[in-house]
Amino acid sequence: MKTINYILSLVAMFVFASCVDYSDATESVTAKVQVQLPKEFGTNNGLEGHTVLLQLGSTTYSAKTDAEGIATFANLTPDVYNISTSWDISAAEYKQITGSSEANSGATVSGSLNAQLISGAETLTLATTLSVKRDIVIGKIYVAGSKDNNGKAYRAGQYIELYNQSDDTVDVAGLYIGLLETDVPQAYTLANLHTDYADSVVLVKQVFRIPANSPYRVAPGGTVVLTNSAIDHSVNAPNEHNLLKADFEAKDKVGGKTQNNPDVPALLSVFNIYPTIANMNLTNNGQGVVIFRTTADVSQFKLTYKYGKTNGTQYMLLPKRHIIDGVDFLRHKATGTDVGEKRLYTDIDAGFISINATAGLSGEVVYRKTSTTAANGKRILMDTNNSSNDFAVSASIAPRVYQ
Repeated sequence: MKTINYILSLVAMFVFASCVDYSDATESVTAKVQVQLPKEFGTNNGLEGHTVLLQLGSTTYSAKTDAEGIATFANLTPDVYNISTSWDISAAEYKQITGSSEANSGATVSGSLNAQLISGAETLTLATTLSVKRDIVIGKIYVAGSKDNNGKAYRAGQYIELYNQSDDTVDVAGLYIGLLETDVPQAYTLANLHTDYADSVVLVKQVFRIPANSPYRVAPGGTVVLTNSAIDHSVNAPNEHNLLKADFEAKDKVGGKTQNNPDVPALLSVFNIYPTIANMNLTNNGQGVVIFRTTADVSQFKLTYKYGKTNGTQYMLLPKRHIIDGVDFLRHKATGTDVGEKRLYTDIDAGFISINATAGLSGEVVYRKTSTTAANGKRILMDTNNSSNDFAVSASIAPRVYQ
């Protein structure tokens, strides 16, 4: 009975919280955000001059940290804000801090607090983590789909695109692509994962792999397009794209209706919760993605049922330590994006991204924005370890194109 009463109390709290309306607040408040450096830094040197962002809907407020690492925001309307910060450090700075030479392209310090209530004069602590900049990142995710020439739903042109950030050619042979579980309600919340697995794993519903039998080299600024159907989709739907030159295709091997291209090599299926679906199951209103490398036998990774269940679908527990990059792509509901549905820890993705449509079929692509462009025209894409900052949404951007 105590357990039941506790659960009912929690439900009541959530219902109350979701109904709070701060729009009629008349008194502004001042909030202070204390940035806390990653544990690798050892000291509090370098706290000054970093930008902290508060986001409320489409409005963003910014302030710089002082010598104590405090950013002060005055005249705020009490409400629920997303708070974030990020800055880059060079390879030399990374080596000085950690003693390691692994960060050839530098590193990023980042942190976030999502759905944080600011209601009075208070100091909030914003913890940060240190992450090495990746050579290969997730550059685009297109899952929304659109309408075909007859006005019907069209999802065959979905794709995931990888991008080589580095100045060197990178071999992506053997790289794994994991699709995060998309159940509603989710199979495991981050709180559930913390309780059962001490924040060490994420849940995936499918895993695919780029074949490792021969090198697959990607030039600096080059891309890798992964799709279910490598055909010219623009013929079938006005907002779709020509994917004839996609790099890899998740073949439909169970007799579905997906049209495959025999000239495009196959992605390897490593794990799949769907007995009747062989290709990528890309949920059209939001699909989180991770890429990872490991020498372990991924097919032998541990599985789990939904939190609290002992039967039903079993999801793969992907150890967090193997993940190179991850994007928390959440569904956009009529009431907005629920950050409580995040599947990735903040040290993988401190934020999230969503399309604007609530049910997909909008042709919207989430893509990584350009940070800088070199003299030779090569773009360096934003990589602050926070998809809320790094990604934008477009209904017109084409494969292999960035802006």
